[in-house]
Amino acid sequence: VLVRGATRGDGFVGEDITTNIKTIRSVPLRLRSVETDSQLIPQFLEVRGEVLFYKEAFEGLNVERVARDEAPFANPRNAASGSLRQLDSKITAARPLVFYAFDLGVVEGLESPPSHSAAISLLKRYGFNVSPSHRSVRSVEELVEFYTQAEARRHQLPYEVDGLVVKVDSVALQQALGFRQRSPRWAIAAKYAPEEEHTKLSDIVIQVGRTGALTPVAILEPVQVGGVMVSRATLHNEDEIQRKDLLIGDTVVVRRQGDVIPAVVASVAAARDGSERAFSFPNDCPVCGTKAVRSEDEAVARCPNPKCPAKVEERIRHFASRTGADIEGLGEKLVTLLVEHRLVRDISDLYSLTQEQLAELPRMGELSSKNLLEAIAQRKKLPLHRFIYALGIRHVGEHNAHVLAGGTRSLEKLMQLSADELTAFDGIGLESAESVVAFFADPEEVAMIARLRASGLELEPPQSESGDQLAGKTFVITGTLASMSRKEFKEKVQSLAGKVSSSVSKKTDYVVAGEAPGSKLGKAQELGVEVLDEAAFLAMLEGSER
Repeated sequence: VLVRGATRGDGFVGEDITTNIKTIRSVPLRLRSVETDSQLIPQFLEVRGEVLFYKEAFEGLNVERVARDEAPFANPRNAASGSLRQLDSKITAARPLVFYAFDLGVVEGLESPPSHSAAISLLKRYGFNVSPSHRSVRSVEELVEFYTQAEARRHQLPYEVDGLVVKVDSVALQQALGFRQRSPRWAIAAKYAPEEEHTKLSDIVIQVGRTGALTPVAILEPVQVGGVMVSRATLHNEDEIQRKDLLIGDTVVVRRQGDVIPAVVASVAAARDGSERAFSFPNDCPVCGTKAVRSEDEAVARCPNPKCPAKVEERIRHFASRTGADIEGLGEKLVTLLVEHRLVRDISDLYSLTQEQLAELPRMGELSSKNLLEAIAQRKKLPLHRFIYALGIRHVGEHNAHVLAGGTRSLEKLMQLSADELTAFDGIGLESAESVVAFFADPEEVAMIARLRASGLELEPPQSESGDQLAGKTFVITGTLASMSRKEFKEKVQSLAGKVSSSVSKKTDYVVAGEAPGSKLGKAQELGVEVLDEAAFLAMLEGSER
């Protein structure tokens, strides 16, 4: 029986969308086939897949929206994602969404399929939609032949696709190959050639980003590219405009890189009639008028003014983003209003906003103001790694933020370290280290952090004292633990620098067996992997945290 539906989120925490998932007719509320074959009944089964719109259904939905004087959706991918996150499940139910399963995750109480193709067959028996194009091949030649055939018939499919996913079929070989930081070594995306269209380059405008980067953006006559209406595309920097020989008024070739990100590929010089004009890159920031600076080793010009409204806006959006402080309700338009009305000049001002100040904003009622203030108050306690990322330090992404938090365990210590000391942390390069040092050497940033602290902001360090007692150790869980959930198990091991895997292999150091263990226990015994019961695992944790 279906008990939980969730988005993949940031890889650690997703959104509970169970109610919405249950409205999608292609998601079985109860697994089929199990009534006739008791051997197919799992104790716990994680099914991974994607929710999408069929092309015809998406077009029909947009026709209905236009008829109701509502804005049409720009593309099926974003529309499907937004549909799953609706607070009202009736809205989700009214949209013609379809679910396709593409893999199994955790399997308990059932012999795990030995291959990916066997897993797909099992999913089909359970009643899930699976790819109609799925096929096993045994050579590179067969793969290339199948790729060519699949690309030729891509438009015959009822949904948008941008390529194939090629996977090693054997689960045993998958386990031997393992994973990189963000992807498996046993799978690769084989993208189709991107679709291209011609349109007019109407104008080029400058967009100022969070770090002050002045980025030229192409304003295009709207054109459909691979099922998506494209009207803007980044041109990256001044050198890129010159390299592609782009003039305002040009006919240009547009594609969606990876069938996702719009890009101007080239100009069509033969189509020029003499009315085109060159773009002159500004010497000053178009928002605040400060003279732009371009380092010799960079292709990007930047606005150096820390109080530039555009930089302030982008930085606050970054801080409030889902992977940052995750302040619910603080969207782009509201951030713009807060900055325009001078209610927020930096991140620290968010925590001193009042009901009276918010009442000054247009379309900001009492309930909306109250909800926003409550959402901000709920983020007065943040994990250290999230806060480091949310600060928006150049060259410090989510992974580096985790590393810095685990290595320093306090913001104060991080602020005191030199570049040489920072590069001693695994994965922190000199560029990132120097950027961190420069950030905390800025008196305005230090003063802003002091104001955040004074407003009551608390930072939660990793739980262990040194954070690395389980470094290099890989754990697998099977069955149910009485003392913690699977999520808590994963967080606990990772907080001590250990790794959690979903499958048992020769590289596994420990299998933790709870109540009603599944086939992973037998696999561990077969491979000679050490098995810990819950008491032994808790004892190991207690010893690690002393």
